[in-house]
Amino acid sequence: MLGEIIRQERKRQKVTQTELAALAGVGVRFLRELEHGKNSCQLGLTLEVLHTLGISVDASTREH
Repeated sequence: MLGEIIRQERKRQKVTQTELAALAGVGVRFLRELEHGKNSCQLGLTLEVLHTLGISVDASTREH
């Protein structure tokens, strides 16, 4: 799901995977795997990609 959001926004901004990877400071392979939903993608690098695209993330706790 997150990977699809990243992919859609990247395409909306007309940025290639290679360009986004360079801008975000991540590898093209990482970005490809992130967009395809690979479970082992690193959170720090993922957040850098989101930041580069201007996508914000909201983290909150669940009340029990």
